[in-house]
Amino acid sequence: MEHRSFGGTRIDVPVIGMGTWQTFDVRGRDERDRRGVVEAALAAGTTLFDTSPMYGRSEEVLARVLEGRRDRVILADKVWTPSAEEGRAQARRALAWYGGVVDVYQIHNLVAWREHLPMLEDLRARGAVRVVGATHYQHAAFGELMDVMRGGRIGMIQIPYNAADRLVERDVLPLAAELRLGVLVMKPLGSGRLAGRVPAAHELASLERFGVRSWAQALLKWIVSDPRVHCAIPATSKAARATENAAAGDPPWFDPDIREYVARLAARA
Repeated sequence: MEHRSFGGTRIDVPVIGMGTWQTFDVRGRDERDRRGVVEAALAAGTTLFDTSPMYGRSEEVLARVLEGRRDRVILADKVWTPSAEEGRAQARRALAWYGGVVDVYQIHNLVAWREHLPMLEDLRARGAVRVVGATHYQHAAFGELMDVMRGGRIGMIQIPYNAADRLVERDVLPLAAELRLGVLVMKPLGSGRLAGRVPAAHELASLERFGVRSWAQALLKWIVSDPRVHCAIPATSKAARATENAAAGDPPWFDPDIREYVARLAARA
């Protein structure tokens, strides 16, 4: 697994992490199964995990399955509420769950970012947060996100990017590179839509020299072959898929021609 310096921060991140949206909001036996997913991910070199209070019980479940292994991972969480008071409560809960430190703390979808940013800056000054950032999934919000980026108060962003959704290439990624911001990529498999429509075997054969053994790996490698990206965070509820995803984090990387070839395949999905 390749690691990259997370923008201008002092954190090195694996190029393949793990998201928890729709996969860790579980109970009982399913929660025990998620422990196996995390174990497989860690064994394969995936050491960054992203969560949010928006994802139901995911924060709490992730904290439990990481018990005894918190020092091995980079934990990315979010504040998600229009209320400054509730934002402080979310931060207190997250810090309690994750041993007093959240490595990357993001403002989810820029909700009430003016209210939450001072709190996160204070936590960063106290050593409870290492990197402050912001996320958004909507194209229409990228202008506001870039305004926040230019403000010089955040160290990273999380954005949607995949072989069929490339709008961030126009302005957001160039600005992130200019400002030396860390970049996490959400929806790397198009929320499963892209991964579910697999090209013919002969169309993937030319990718084998890059270590690609599946269409999902091709899609993930397409993303992290862009050096402006530091980590893609696919979500999964299956241990075998966590292992498969992590394998996309090994070089060699796609050259521009191969990236365009994969994008053409993805456009048919």
